[in-house]
Amino acid sequence: MTKRPTAEPASIRPLLENNRRWARGMRLRQPDFFERLVGVQEPHYLWIGCADSRVPANEIVALTAGELFVHRNVANLVVHTDINCLSVLQYAVDILKVRHVIVCGHYGCGGVKAAMENSAHGLIDNWLGHLRDIVRLHRDELAGIRGAAARADRLCEINVREQAANAAATTIVQEARARGQELHIHPWIYDLRDGLLKALPPLRPAAGRR
Repeated sequence: MTKRPTAEPASIRPLLENNRRWARGMRLRQPDFFERLVGVQEPHYLWIGCADSRVPANEIVALTAGELFVHRNVANLVVHTDINCLSVLQYAVDILKVRHVIVCGHYGCGGVKAAMENSAHGLIDNWLGHLRDIVRLHRDELAGIRGAAARADRLCEINVREQAANAAATTIVQEARARGQELHIHPWIYDLRDGLLKALPPLRPAAGRR
């Protein structure tokens, strides 16, 4: 006997209601909106950001559905063994032909704070090991900053620049540039306190980093 689907719990129903209102509103404002989305997506941008719920990628750059290709993980890391992130990057660069890869972190990042602590956090410590490597690499600079909050803010900035450099060093980006494809990597940081983005200077290529 086939079981009838259970009703959604009351706590989740508002999301479905929000969705219906949103869909109706979009049809009123742009009658062909969904018909256009069904066609090919042609975003110019890939956003690699933190999974933090306070940093909604499309909203803070005022782009609608179909205009921003997005990958998010804890602390916006670009790890050279992370097939998930690399698959998104490869699809965005090779198939969608995005022109810009934005690696965006944010001040107040929980992953960054956790990486600076000398305490266990469970499974996520394996992921945060990549961030702790960055802490060791920049320990002299960080040690010279007074105050835990200021050090965490600086590490957020350093991490964004390191992850943008990691993205630039992937074979995906290197091969795209070698064949003359227009492609730019941007390290950005978002401030939860005022909602503003800031572009950071990229890291200079180091020995062993292309």
